Amino acid sequence: MENKIQKITANFWFNMNAEEAVNFYMSVFKDAKIGRKTHYVKEGFEIHGMPEGTVLTIDFQLEGQDFVALNGGDQFSFTEAVSFIINCDSQEEVDYYWDKLTEGGDENSQVCGWLKDKFGVSWQVVPVALNDMVADPDTEKVERVMKALLQMKKLDLHALQQAYDGK
Repeated sequence: MENKIQKITANFWFNMNAEEAVNFYMSVFKDAKIGRKTHYVKEGFEIHGMPEGTVLTIDFQLEGQDFVALNGGDQFSFTEAVSFIINCDSQEEVDYYWDKLTEGGDENSQVCGWLKDKFGVSWQVVPVALNDMVADPDTEKVERVMKALLQMKKLDLHALQQAYDGK
């Protein structure tokens, strides 16, 4: 990873499983790199309560996007209010990311291309073609696409295209 710091970097707060999560994401994304690790020191123990030497943060990169994973403890958890969109060029790519990221995740959170992985992080696995479909000025096409989309868990590009085409 480069030494240049990205202007805005997403920070994941994990409950002491940041290394496990980063390793999982390394296995899912083909263009993935682990960068610098930092560790807790004695200073601040009365605040953070972490043993000296415990991993504090891990810099990592997925598909060119920089992230930081923090072993912060159980004070906070992820919500669907923030999610990461994976723009997919094909149904095969949608299937790949959906299958990998739903493994061990919350099945109740799978709706309209959204999912929660086994760490509670929300993702949207979306075919790129959907963006053009829902931006079409023909509202009848958009209505058909939305009707089909709202009934799906994992997005089906063929079914969305069929709805868009009115078939």
